[in-house]
Amino acid sequence: MPAPPTSTPDSGTVIVTRDLGRHYQMGDEVVHALRGVDVRIDRGEYAAIMGPSGSGKSTLMNIIGCLDTPDAGTYELNGRMVSNLGDRELAQVRNEEIGFVFQTFNLLNRTSAQHNVEMPLIYAGISRKERHDKAVEMLEKVGLGNRMHHRPGELSGGQRQRVAIARALVTSPSILLADEPTGNLDSNTAREIMDLFEELHGSGNTIVLVTHDESVANHADRAIRLLDGEVVSDGGSA
Repeated sequence: MPAPPTSTPDSGTVIVTRDLGRHYQMGDEVVHALRGVDVRIDRGEYAAIMGPSGSGKSTLMNIIGCLDTPDAGTYELNGRMVSNLGDRELAQVRNEEIGFVFQTFNLLNRTSAQHNVEMPLIYAGISRKERHDKAVEMLEKVGLGNRMHHRPGELSGGQRQRVAIARALVTSPSILLADEPTGNLDSNTAREIMDLFEELHGSGNTIVLVTHDESVANHADRAIRLLDGEVVSDGGSA
């Protein structure tokens, strides 16, 4: 597979990885989690990264999300080379460029939905009024305008995931990165959350969905399949 072309901030390309490699030392064994992965995702795409356990999809997600760095190759995010940044710079990129949605929601249980959504803006130094207004806007966008003062323990699983999605969107990130977002939800609620992702994609959001579930991946327009640390197919929907 030829290496993707270089991106620029206005080129419409959000993610470009070239010959990406990552290995881990586990005792006496070296585990090659990624082996020369080339991926390009353009602005406005809805892509699923798929593969069985041990395929490398979680490692690729962590690198795309700037939670980890590669041992080899390069990674550009929105025209910026981020594969060789330090921890502090990576933290800034995560807060500004990436909205995370996790399987376990990762909400603060002792505070309201609104405050949970405001958290990334607090770290970014945004004023109290602007944080409040933006959090309200995002909670209304995900259908929780009437539940913003409730704590996570007072919300259903689907509502908690909607709060997590609102929090991911509040910084207007370049990509929405979702890791098994329906893994803790019943089938009906899972369908509602996937419908919400489709609405967000329809409004212009770039979504990268990491999953092993074919039914979840089928909502995406493109499936990137990994096996043993390599891309084995990259094409249409799952």
